[in-house]
Amino acid sequence: MARRAWELDLSGRPLGETVLVPARSPYGYGRASYELNLGGNYDCEHCYLGLKQFAGLGWPERERLFHVIQESGALWLQLTGGEPMIDKLFPETYRLAYGLGVMVEILTNGSRLAAPRNLALLTRLRPNRITLSLYGATAESYARLTRRRGAYLMFVKGLDAAHEAELPLDLALIITRHNVHEADLMRAFAERYGLPYSEYTHMSPTIYGGAETLATQAPDHLADREPFNGCNAGHTFFHVDPHGMASICKVGRDDAIPLMTTGVEGLSHLAGVADSLMLRTGGCTGCQFSGPCRVGRPLAKVYQEAKAPMDRYCQHATTRS
Repeated sequence: MARRAWELDLSGRPLGETVLVPARSPYGYGRASYELNLGGNYDCEHCYLGLKQFAGLGWPERERLFHVIQESGALWLQLTGGEPMIDKLFPETYRLAYGLGVMVEILTNGSRLAAPRNLALLTRLRPNRITLSLYGATAESYARLTRRRGAYLMFVKGLDAAHEAELPLDLALIITRHNVHEADLMRAFAERYGLPYSEYTHMSPTIYGGAETLATQAPDHLADREPFNGCNAGHTFFHVDPHGMASICKVGRDDAIPLMTTGVEGLSHLAGVADSLMLRTGGCTGCQFSGPCRVGRPLAKVYQEAKAPMDRYCQHATTRS
């Protein structure tokens, strides 16, 4: 079974030293995500993090946080940022996550994947998935969006090294006004490597309520979102920021729980926070389009706080036009 599922050969290895069976958790969480920091080695124009600060937890606090994540019952953990691989504690953090027996996904721009230390670590302790953001099909478009010369070459070098090492990869195609003319080339790029990919055309305001990121969108190429039918944020999934504050997701960060103070017990309040954040308030109260609405309430609130054009998130704008 292990060989079929994970290409893991357990022949001749004691089961007790190889397979980790976690204790059943009363909290019922299956997934979590953790921002190692908000810093980045690019200055991407579309980045929803806004200010790119490198502050975060030190090592003893991270160890405590990861044991809280383990006690929550989470079996899948996403490591993100900022750019997680530029974090000075990334190798230790990854080894700790892997050692807890969770399935680890890494969101990265790929610029540090070819670094010998990172590549050796991820090849020896293979992650469940590495998702790389693709910002264009040429060096020129890459540099315009990331505002970093040489970013495209760093991405390709990292992708080639990880692909050669047969690491599990997929791509996130970020389509903006800078590269929309290369959308077909970006798809062909992914297909040339034989990698699965997803496309992202909607940019979010910053977590601080700034609308500057919306200028990067290509309005004529915004793909229709699926109707929002609710989600499990806060109930079976939670997000942790660089300071150990747990929120329902990366967007809905209000009423965050300080896990360094509360421990895993703090997560018992998160479902109630999630339910309150999903209530329709303000201009969304009594909306006749609430059924087929394509944007969850926390995301709509971010757009409203940023005074974003209504057509970016609300069907009323489409109806009026």
